[in-house]
Amino acid sequence: MTEDEFDLFYTAAYPRLVGQLYALTGDYAEAQDVVQEAFIRAWDRCSSVLDGERDPEAWIRTVAHRLGVSRWRRARRWWELVRGAGAPRPVPEPSTDHVALVAALRRLPEAQRTAIVLHHLCDLSVEQIAAETGAATGTIKARLSRGRTALTAHLVSEEPHPTEEACA
Repeated sequence: MTEDEFDLFYTAAYPRLVGQLYALTGDYAEAQDVVQEAFIRAWDRCSSVLDGERDPEAWIRTVAHRLGVSRWRRARRWWELVRGAGAPRPVPEPSTDHVALVAALRRLPEAQRTAIVLHHLCDLSVEQIAAETGAATGTIKARLSRGRTALTAHLVSEEPHPTEEACA
């Protein structure tokens, strides 16, 4: 299709397509915008759209409709964000026991902490922990034993928990 043929096609089809998209979108300015964008895309793909066996007006209508739907979805998502409908719900504060456990775990040497977490929180066996860390199974057993002992001492010590210090 030559440039003159495209101009004639545009002049004939544009008002019809805008009317159709206005009926679909309910917004005249939006209908004009999406039809214009669809014509631009058709011109960029002139050989495949306008010179092919397809109905170019149907292709432009489909593209314009998809553009309108896409814009509507973006606008709706933006509106939800502005209204706060899509805002994340507040996360409850951790319990004092949780804070105390995390503080006690931080006081353990890294090797013991890793063994404790992998065994008790991730439910890995001693053999799995040994394979994952590259340590011998006997070493993992010793780390678990020493880590539990140290963890117990930290949790039952007379030292105040981090949250109690902040409140005092």
